[in-house]
Amino acid sequence: MGNAAAGNGLRQRHDLLAPPAGLAGRRSVGENPSGLPGSPGQSQRHRLEPGFGGRSILPGKKGGEHTGSNPTDRGKKGSKRHILVDRNGIPLVCALSAANVHDSMMFEILIDGLKPIRQCYGRPRKRPDKLHADKGYDYPRCRQALRRRGIKDRIARRGIDSNEGFGRYRWVVERTLSWLSEFRRLAIRYERRADIHHAFLTLACSMVCWKFIQRWFC
Repeated sequence: MGNAAAGNGLRQRHDLLAPPAGLAGRRSVGENPSGLPGSPGQSQRHRLEPGFGGRSILPGKKGGEHTGSNPTDRGKKGSKRHILVDRNGIPLVCALSAANVHDSMMFEILIDGLKPIRQCYGRPRKRPDKLHADKGYDYPRCRQALRRRGIKDRIARRGIDSNEGFGRYRWVVERTLSWLSEFRRLAIRYERRADIHHAFLTLACSMVCWKFIQRWFC
């Protein structure tokens, strides 16, 4: 009785380990159902890739929105910051474009992005009286854009105006751009999404404005 019982147990265990009917002559279980992860050898990304602190250490993809070949940096992919400031260097409007986009193409976008500025008395100012710009904006379309908006243009003319005379008005823009370059998050663009990088640019402009307020009132 004991030997017979032991034999039945071995037979039952052998039946449990046997492959189901129809699969004994095959070497695989069939095609992978849709929606399930494939084998590690496939091109699909699996969950067992190496990482550190929730960040993947695999090579990342270069590029992103609003990036282009930088003509001043051996054709490397990059972005360009455009900014409109007042006479003191306070940033009023900021924009982002690819590095290969000409400055004059963003001229009207900066002007139309200027919101009304409240004053101590009177109605809010919707536009400045005049605008200073360098020779990179010396195009008829830029002058016509200012004329349609009732703004006097002080754009340097190529081959006529010297840099010394107009430089005393335009240096405030270069100073503000240098302040923005001091922020490590803006020195090198790490974000592929343009809206995230523009958010950091707007935050940096807000911090520059806050420093002006502290200087004047504190």
